[in-house]
Amino acid sequence: MSTRHHIQFPQHDAQHLGQDEASFYLSEAGQKTELRFHDYAQIYLRPGLYEQLFYDRLKCSSPEKVGQILKQTLDAADQTFTELRVLDFGAGNGMMGEVLKAYGVARLIGADLIPEARDAAFRDRPQVYDEYYVADFTKLSNEMHAEIDEWSIDCLTSVAALGFGDIPPNAFLPALRFVKTGGWVAFNIKETFLDESDKTGFSRFIRELIFSKYLSAWQIEKYRHRLSMEGTPLFYFAVVAQKTAEIPANFLQQHAITLD
Repeated sequence: MSTRHHIQFPQHDAQHLGQDEASFYLSEAGQKTELRFHDYAQIYLRPGLYEQLFYDRLKCSSPEKVGQILKQTLDAADQTFTELRVLDFGAGNGMMGEVLKAYGVARLIGADLIPEARDAAFRDRPQVYDEYYVADFTKLSNEMHAEIDEWSIDCLTSVAALGFGDIPPNAFLPALRFVKTGGWVAFNIKETFLDESDKTGFSRFIRELIFSKYLSAWQIEKYRHRLSMEGTPLFYFAVVAQKTAEIPANFLQQHAITLD
């Protein structure tokens, strides 16, 4: 992508801000606009801005890391990566999809909440996804559910999208339920989400799932997700697990998990 954007980070100390609260300045045609890191619709509208911000400036490594440990896990399980039928959930503009495509997955379906993500994926990576759905998984229509189910998904990926309100538990759970028993799930999550001291609904949800009868964890690896604006490493866990049983629709209620 040839477009280069003029990005400036705030001069004030942003260490006290959450990752979903951080912002940056974008100069365009003599005007300076402040955008939050999670203003994805506005970021995706500008070709190359997402990559320049998160991958060039902040050195994000998550798609490669999650793709790598998913491949390692399937190799260890003596399963063929190229036969996977993947739902890339919270697909954004296709960074994770591009990694999966390079590994040669059989079918790759993207899904995101905002149409700007799908438009950016088809604009920047038109050959990556076989289909891309713009949908709110907390309230899928019967028609949309049936259409996604027809893909016979046996792997779910979700990178840099869990927590911070991007994908809530009651959206991630329906996505995971599309994966057939024996299939795989690969995602990354902020390091504090696996800490017992984190009592938020999403943290409890992930812990309950990972250590439940429904998922069998194969790999949980801590790694540097990216840098903060101050250059401090932000650590995440990359997780690969196998779905071992069907997950009930009322899983959240069964475990008394409330949405934050």
